[in-house]
Amino acid sequence: MNTTTNEPLAADDPWWRHPLLWMVIAGPALVVVASFVTFWYAWGSPDPLVSEDYYRRGVEINKTLADKKLMPAVKGRNHAATPAEAVR
Repeated sequence: MNTTTNEPLAADDPWWRHPLLWMVIAGPALVVVASFVTFWYAWGSPDPLVSEDYYRRGVEINKTLADKKLMPAVKGRNHAATPAEAVR
C-alpha cells in the first residue's frame, strides 16, 4: 500500500513558497492594475460634459416644446405636476 503524506511547508521556507500568500496578494494587485487601466482609458478619451452653446440649445428645446402639435402633451404634463391644492 502506498502512503502519501501532505506535509505542510516548514516555517523556515521562503515567503514566496506559500500559495495562500499569493492568493492574498493577487486581489489587491489586480485592483491596482485595473485602476491604472481605467485611468489610462479615462485620460485618453475625456467626455465633454457641457457644450459651449448650452443656453442657446436650451432655448431651442423650449421653443420646440411650445410647438402647437405638442400642446396637449405639455398641458397633460403640467396638469400632472400641479399639486391638488393649487387646482380650482
